[in-house]
Amino acid sequence: MALACNIKPLSAFLSTNLNSKVETYDRLGDRIKRSLGYPLVSLEIHTDQLRENIQIAVEYFTKYAGYTKEFLIFDSAMYETNKGIRLDLLYTLANTDLDSNAKEVAGTNPLGPGPEFYGSSAPSIFVCTSTLSSSTFASSSALSSTFAPNITATGRGITQFELLDESLYAAVTAYDMVERRELNLNSFGLSAAFTENKRNTLTYEGSASDAVFFQNVYDYDIMDYRKVVDVVDFEEGSTTGINTLFTLEQTLAQQTYFSYAMGNYGFDLVSWYTLKEWIDTREKMLATRRDIKFDPRTQYLQMYPQPGGDRFYGVLACYLEQPIRSIIMEQWIYEYSLALSMITIGRVRGKFGNVALLGGGALNYDMIEKGEARKAELEEKLFSGSSPGFGDADPPMFFVG
Repeated sequence: MALACNIKPLSAFLSTNLNSKVETYDRLGDRIKRSLGYPLVSLEIHTDQLRENIQIAVEYFTKYAGYTKEFLIFDSAMYETNKGIRLDLLYTLANTDLDSNAKEVAGTNPLGPGPEFYGSSAPSIFVCTSTLSSSTFASSSALSSTFAPNITATGRGITQFELLDESLYAAVTAYDMVERRELNLNSFGLSAAFTENKRNTLTYEGSASDAVFFQNVYDYDIMDYRKVVDVVDFEEGSTTGINTLFTLEQTLAQQTYFSYAMGNYGFDLVSWYTLKEWIDTREKMLATRRDIKFDPRTQYLQMYPQPGGDRFYGVLACYLEQPIRSIIMEQWIYEYSLALSMITIGRVRGKFGNVALLGGGALNYDMIEKGEARKAELEEKLFSGSSPGFGDADPPMFFVG
């Protein structure tokens, strides 16, 4: 079992909902163990069991929530006949490699975690934890002018909690090294008065990393593309929209506009919606509008009728799973993992259920019952809540009916 008894600095617990310190499985595991009394209480749970419980919570959450709505514009030439169009690859296709003969994306992994997935990390900032007077930099003309006293701040120097960028911090520490050599000081150093604060901390296969920042289109913990949960809308680009002359839609739009802009004649707004409804029904009855079918397991979207010689561009509205580095910070994940861990510990302690403790209590106490109750409560919140899949969402404030 991984130890969590080392005393952490206060900075390790300064966390908010959108700036959470819980960035890895192990960090969440430490929070769960501390919530159950560790290290003052011994917990009969293995690190792998903790991670398994977190994994179960993540899987549950991503099935009913944990997704974002995003849009994709695609070319029908990418459609593979009798197979469909692979959405998870298209959402992350930075360098299009389209075989015009086969009309498909060449290769099964066109991107992968290559150089195009990475970028330079955002620079660090440095927080001064104590006040440094201007006299500290008296022997440096550049720094003494930078931190010189002024009218608004007597004895300017560097004030406590002041932020320095990376270049200025480098100048201060370089000056500090020169001063220490001249004064033969080994223990003194201005760098000790600063705390580095990374602006961009993400995870890479379960470990926090500041070396690079990552593209949001790829899940670097799973090392695979973000998967599409569902396709909720499809619109096919065509030459029959309201911005094209001599079409029924354009004529109706013009009539509706003139009825309000130049007098009360022509179609009104009610007539517009009535006729548009009839057009939509006509499209369904005569199959002039394509139907779509999406399989989340294979990530293939199929269209009926299939795209043929008529090439077009379309737009899809889809729900995509969030990467694990975003999901691991969710409060529901912590609560559900905690409930599962309580059940796990209770079952292990149940093996020694006949051992009597002081006061006559059972060794496993009521951890199983409490864990099961909390688990059921969290599942109900996830499945229904004020809005299905988002149990902590605000209830609707008004209705139109």
